[in-house]
Amino acid sequence: MSWVMRWAATLALGLVAAAPLQATTSTKVHRRSSSKVTERSGHHAAGTHARVATNVHRSVHGAAATRAAGHGRHHRYVERFSAASYNENLTEGDITAGEDPVVRQAAIAALGNMNGTAIAINPLTGRILAMVNQRLALSPGAEPCSTIKLTVALAALKEGLVTADTPVSLPGFHMTLTDALAKSNNLYFEKLGRELGFERVKKYANEFGLGELAGYNIRGEQLGEYPDEPLPERLGGVGRMCSFGESVSMTPLQLGALVSAIANGGTLYYLQHPETPEQVASFTPRVKRMLDIAPLLPEMSPGMQGAVLYGTARSLRANFDEFPVLGKTGTCSNKGTRYGWFGAYANTPNGPIVTVIFLSGGRPMFGPKAAELTGEFYRTLWDSSYFQTKQSVAAVPSASAHTE
Repeated sequence: MSWVMRWAATLALGLVAAAPLQATTSTKVHRRSSSKVTERSGHHAAGTHARVATNVHRSVHGAAATRAAGHGRHHRYVERFSAASYNENLTEGDITAGEDPVVRQAAIAALGNMNGTAIAINPLTGRILAMVNQRLALSPGAEPCSTIKLTVALAALKEGLVTADTPVSLPGFHMTLTDALAKSNNLYFEKLGRELGFERVKKYANEFGLGELAGYNIRGEQLGEYPDEPLPERLGGVGRMCSFGESVSMTPLQLGALVSAIANGGTLYYLQHPETPEQVASFTPRVKRMLDIAPLLPEMSPGMQGAVLYGTARSLRANFDEFPVLGKTGTCSNKGTRYGWFGAYANTPNGPIVTVIFLSGGRPMFGPKAAELTGEFYRTLWDSSYFQTKQSVAAVPSASAHTE
């Protein structure tokens, strides 16, 4: 065997042996570059952002084998999408008589004709102010992608594993919870997930509302699922569940209820969607349970605000910067469909508002795009003088709320 052939064979074996580490390192680099490009060029960054999710948990070993078989030649994996990204009938069948008409119009304007749903919630009562594309909003949901990191962060804080500024050692660098939330670092949350273990991860996810209906008597609401068994280790195990939410199905309402609890200091309300003006007039909040997270929220908020200031959601500020918005993005894909999530809250001049935008389709759908649309939502409300003319939303006294 010539030295050339021996060198090629050695290189191929080395590539296969190092595949998992190479894939993880590549993911970190691509995620960072993707978030930088996204803010500048919008849709042009979408391909990179989706490859992050799909390459890691569905194509790592196959891509490594292809590189090895090609004796060092680079073969770029290109994901193919079959789902439609646009929908001209988003509002068809929506029940709107009990919604805030100004908030609804702002949500419709933000979505345009993109295939997705936009939900606005008063986190002090659990009332849904607007829900655009109710068919999708009430569906069984989808993989939560990196929004799952909110539940993992709360669990790790509750268990005392980290604080906001604890440096966690990762391959070649250290990172704090604040930066890991802001930049949506997968390695960080995989490590937290492995340290927590599946039983604790599941316990907190269920406590925060995953795996159960988020609404109270909302017609057509379907149930997301949280598995009873961890993801097999060959597919990434509990670490992968805590970075991408793989094997989990979360609904937009479940994310809305969780972010509402973060926004209001720990009350997990049943979400309610009044269907008539009479139901609005007689609205009574219903408490599902109290979450002991108030002491943790000062540790969470810097990361969620950092996402908008310098992280994966900074595209929001291209449209709106009048008051702070805090949130978490998520991007991943499954079987030809890409998902883009952004769950957020803001303390507006009229009181807090929670928003969830969930996009489902092809290449144009990703978390930073959902954040950008959230900025458009707030811009429309601001330009329509909504915050200057509408009376403040008052907190409903806890004594008047029903506890289930």
